[in-house]
Amino acid sequence: MDEHVRISHFRNHYELTRKNYMVKNLKRFRKQLEREMGKLEAAKCDFFPKTFELPSDYHLFVEEFRKTPGITWIMKPVARSQGKGIFLFRKLKDIMDWRKDVGRSDDQKDDIPVENYVAQRYIENPYLIGGRKFDLRVYVLVMSYIPLRAWLYRDGFVRFSNTRFTLSSIDDHYVHLTNVAVQKTSPDYDPEKGCKWMIQRFRQFLTSKHGPEAVETLFQDMDNIFIKSLQSVQKVIISDKHCFELYGYDILIDQDLKPWLLEVNASPSLVASSQEDYHLKTCLLEDTLHIVDMEARLTGKEKRVGGFDLMWNDGPVSREGERIDISGTGNFVANTHLDEKTEACSQPWSSPYQLQITQPVSTRGSC
Repeated sequence: MDEHVRISHFRNHYELTRKNYMVKNLKRFRKQLEREMGKLEAAKCDFFPKTFELPSDYHLFVEEFRKTPGITWIMKPVARSQGKGIFLFRKLKDIMDWRKDVGRSDDQKDDIPVENYVAQRYIENPYLIGGRKFDLRVYVLVMSYIPLRAWLYRDGFVRFSNTRFTLSSIDDHYVHLTNVAVQKTSPDYDPEKGCKWMIQRFRQFLTSKHGPEAVETLFQDMDNIFIKSLQSVQKVIISDKHCFELYGYDILIDQDLKPWLLEVNASPSLVASSQEDYHLKTCLLEDTLHIVDMEARLTGKEKRVGGFDLMWNDGPVSREGERIDISGTGNFVANTHLDEKTEACSQPWSSPYQLQITQPVSTRGSC
């Protein structure tokens, strides 16, 4: 490729965006941190639920399952989206097909390939607003893995379920899955109201309930998730200066205001379901193109471009006036301003990119 050419997706981006590989890399990275920096640092990677890949980890899963009877687990296909193939269970008989698969011969396995799933401990105490479950969609732009250079977008949104949360009905996807692709099929779904909040409204709500300090800690914990997850794949991603990646992070908050990483999307939906959604995503695309910078307009010293804040540049990037912890352990106030409203699409120059996006209200794809 020519020097100026840029393409989306690093070649093996699935190391972070496939559910099984993401967990594998996070587990490996946590062990590495414990070995090199101690248990306290390794504990900063405890932001994903206990997870097993099936059918390969079936026996390990059964052992763990029997240690904690009665809890809820969730099964997810490793490479599907929009909530397809997901189900909750509390009894082993619900996944006995996996056990049967383990006992099949190699010839049979070749004839009937089995789709890999992850069995993950379900977060039974999600934070609720209006009695409904939700998760957060946050955008992270990675321009390089070696060295790691990552930006966090200030805007994002909260996706709500359409039905009040309960653990008495684990078969109802409208209760437990927040994907808009799922929720819009609910019989009582109202497209006028939708199922989203902008993240600024969410932070204001939490601040009124829990105070600014607790909410600031929550958002710093999310910064930690973004950085640690990227570091976990830094050595395995095939880095190429021509590549970039816009990730859509899905984060769940529990009742203790602890954030949990659910998954990382390599191709987050850019289809709008409301006027606010349309504004966010057109600005997101334009600001992404500014940072991709195919015309070499940036100096390389910017800490903010449009709605993006530089949060890691071969080391921690601190907010103005804050001290950076040179050890790189994350004990610093990151240069992130997630939830701060951006006033229109901020343009550091007259943009050469004229984005023509139809203003839809369709929610095709996962939001």
